[in-house]
Amino acid sequence: MTQEDTQNHGAPQFYSHLRDELSAIEAAGLLKTERLILGPQGGKISTDNGELINLCANNYLGLSSHPTLIKAAHDALDSHGFGLSSVRFICGTQDIHRQLEQRLSAFLGTEDCILYAAAFDANGGLFEPLLGEQDAIISDALNHASIIDGVRLCKAKRYRYAHNDMEDLERCLKQAKADNARFSMVFTDGVFSMDGTVAQLDVIRQLCDKYGALLGVDDCHATGFMGAKGRGTHEARGIFGKVDVITGTLGKALGGASGGFTAGRREVIDLLRQRSRPYLFSNTLMPAIVGASIAALDLLEASTELRDRLERNTVYFRKAITEAGFDIKPGTHPIVPLMVYDAVVAQKLSRRLYELGVYAVGFFYPVVPQGQARIRVQMSAVHDEATLQRAVGIFRQAGEELGLVKN
Repeated sequence: MTQEDTQNHGAPQFYSHLRDELSAIEAAGLLKTERLILGPQGGKISTDNGELINLCANNYLGLSSHPTLIKAAHDALDSHGFGLSSVRFICGTQDIHRQLEQRLSAFLGTEDCILYAAAFDANGGLFEPLLGEQDAIISDALNHASIIDGVRLCKAKRYRYAHNDMEDLERCLKQAKADNARFSMVFTDGVFSMDGTVAQLDVIRQLCDKYGALLGVDDCHATGFMGAKGRGTHEARGIFGKVDVITGTLGKALGGASGGFTAGRREVIDLLRQRSRPYLFSNTLMPAIVGASIAALDLLEASTELRDRLERNTVYFRKAITEAGFDIKPGTHPIVPLMVYDAVVAQKLSRRLYELGVYAVGFFYPVVPQGQARIRVQMSAVHDEATLQRAVGIFRQAGEELGLVKN
């Protein structure tokens, strides 16, 4: 078959339409590119432009290439194989999978836990099995895409409150009650990934109790380092053990590989095992990830050193980058959004940083609202102050060149 035959096969107009869409994205300066990393994830990474300071990974605790986790992954690979080759209710489950679920539920202050292939699946498979047409889901306007997609799969009536607005949340709770909802669930990101905003879970819990609603939290950007012992947003907000459902990931602070989970009351987890479609129709996590995740929990429960170091780095960088003249979103989270506002400028800044020795990616519509383009910087426990000081200097140089900060 010739190239011409291949191009004429099917519906040529469809593929022409896709090429036009991609050309329009590129012309608008919004095309996302993926740069090659030539080694492991870390505070510095090897690229085709040499070694760069890495400021855009979810590697909050620096565990993605930690030797203890790598050894644990090797050990699990040797003892439990590469994969299970099917789903758990068909081929069975391994002892280490149940061990990890029990460890996570104890760490998070819940009764039980269920593992998923990804955190996206945890949210995608949560709502439909638990809530029906008679029920209500009340969601923050800036919730993660996985929550939005999971809610769409559910027949419950949907209510949306303005981001982090407790008065508007109460309005929705009142409306759901007036609409005779059988059960209501408020669901929010614990930490919002684009802004680093920490949800007011203590206030939300009070409102849920007032109106008899359930509280669910996606804690992907908090598990492992938020709170005094790193147990998450609910610990940081003083309501540890008082959240009905927690979804989260193993792909960020807890090692950075892949995998997600849902933790909650035993009845919730039991029903998810029966009816949650991503769990029933996807292979479970490979044993190496499970073994490494258990090792990550061992490290976190033995010491708060990593989360403490991450906190110090965050405080230092937020102060230093502000003094360098950049406009950042206020807060205390390791996510530090440097506001550029214009998508094309964000792309230019990211490219210049790359040339100068810093890896930091621009975010723009549709990932963030129009006119809210930014460079999202993320701190890690593996950064040291000297490295962060050098990074701030590079940011300042690039910012001066692009007219974002004054000389």
